[in-house]
Amino acid sequence: MSKKIIVSCPICHKQIIWEEKSLYRPFCSKRCQLVDLGEWASEENRIASHANIADNENWSEFTQD
Repeated sequence: MSKKIIVSCPICHKQIIWEEKSLYRPFCSKRCQLVDLGEWASEENRIASHANIADNENWSEFTQD
C-alpha cells in the first residue's frame, strides 16, 4: 500500500490528499484555483529574474532580420 501524500492548498492552506481524484490539485477547490489564476493575471504573482528585460535598450517585441 502506498503512503498518502498530503499537501496544503497554496491559497487557503487546507490540507488535501494528493491523488488523481483531487481534480484541482494542488488547490483544494475550483475557487482557490481561480483565486490563484486571478493573482497571476493581475501580476500580483510573478517569476523573479535578475535582469529587467524591459530596461534593456536592445529589447524589442519584433524580430530583427
